[in-house]
Amino acid sequence: MTPQETAAKVGEVMFAADRASREFMQMELVSCEPGRAVMRMTVREAMLNGHEICHGGLIFTLADSTFAFACNSHNKVTVAAGCSIEFLKPGRLGDVLSCEGVEQVLQGRHGIYDMKVTNQRGEVVAMFRGKSAHIQGTVIPETT
Repeated sequence: MTPQETAAKVGEVMFAADRASREFMQMELVSCEPGRAVMRMTVREAMLNGHEICHGGLIFTLADSTFAFACNSHNKVTVAAGCSIEFLKPGRLGDVLSCEGVEQVLQGRHGIYDMKVTNQRGEVVAMFRGKSAHIQGTVIPETT
């Protein structure tokens, strides 16, 4: 398989098993490419906090899920080693939030990835940076 085909297959396999993103959060995996992923979700009424805006933890979850797909796209089991988020604009009821995650650096077992969460108007809602760590194993079996 090419790196592009591998990343797409990793995305397919991971998304099928990711009940939190798929069922609970109702996210959509838009694309999974080598070192890059895009996910999307619509802000629903149940996602609103006491200020009637999207709960920050749910925006974080969208970014964290996108991070997972981007950093596992090379078919090496990879987990978060740390992350941070900056909230820049509220998500509102009915907003369609998209998150693009892009690999910045991959050296040895560690990588740095940036996630940009935007609304349907292209406004930046949040920026998330994650550090990844490869652990043992592959997402899909490697063929020889």
